[in-house]
Parts: sequence; C-alpha cells; structure tokens
Amino acid sequence: MICRAHQLVMEGYKWHFNNTVLTVWSAPNYCYRCGNVAAILELDENLKRDFTIFEAAPQESRGIPAKKPQADYFL
Repeated sequence: MICRAHQLVMEGYKWHFNNTVLTVWSAPNYCYRCGNVAAILELDENLKRDFTIFEAAPQESRGIPAKKPQADYFL
C-alpha cells in the first residue's frame, strides 16, 4: 500500500488502483471554500486501518490565532 497526501479528495480519503494507493486529505473545508471533509488514518501494530473523519470548525467558533514572536534566527 502507498499512502499519499497533497491532493484534495472531498471525502477525506480515497482508494485508487484496486485499493493499493490511498490518498488522505487532512484539511477540512480547504481554503474556506471547498466544503470537503478531512481524514486521519491510524494504523495499529497489525496494520489494521482506522479512519477518523472530521469537518471544519464552524465559522463562529474560530478565533484569530495568536501571533507568535518571530524567531531570532530570522532577524
């Protein structure tokens, strides 16, 4: 199995090529406009797969992230 990312799939994850390639997308409502769900893939020690699907936080519950001070090595 090949597991890959960086390609939007609306359902959060998608199998390709007879279930040998898996795309996992972990950014819900990408760019605040796609309306997609996101997924996390968990594998246990026996490679049993478990997917967690989640949606974006509602607009009214999102806050503005605190601005972190710039690291000294960028000054």
